[in-house]
Amino acid sequence: MTTDFTASLPRKRMGAGVLLTDDQGRALLVEPTYKDYWEIPGGLVEADESPHAAAARELKEELGLTVQPGRLLVTDWVPPRPDRTEGLMLVFDGGVLTPERIGQIRLPADELRSWAWCTEPEAAERLPGLLARRVAAALRARADGISRYLENGFLVA
Repeated sequence: MTTDFTASLPRKRMGAGVLLTDDQGRALLVEPTYKDYWEIPGGLVEADESPHAAAARELKEELGLTVQPGRLLVTDWVPPRPDRTEGLMLVFDGGVLTPERIGQIRLPADELRSWAWCTEPEAAERLPGLLARRVAAALRARADGISRYLENGFLVA
């Protein structure tokens, strides 16, 4: 019996988020009940789950919306911190929500307090620096029709 050498390789934490906007280009942010800061919809990628599937699952769980995430906007490598391992955070394009779809948003009360549309400066006020940089990069990547690679929220390539 041969052992799969990949089982001994390092593992990274991975998260998948979705950039949703309204017709004015404002980003949808959510306010978790278990954190003291806002974020974009999304969460951890579970074992044996693709990041794309995780993004779709998180939208259903957090907003009650069935949305097929579009193209990858941002890949952000986040270095380790004393309380957290290194990770890869991916942001997919969720498109522009119509007023009808906005009216279908339903938050799980035990997980999210509220949600809000935010301009880039408003998002920077509600998000920690790292997340604000990632959201700003995702907005620019969508506008430019490209994907961006970040490290700790800063553009690398």
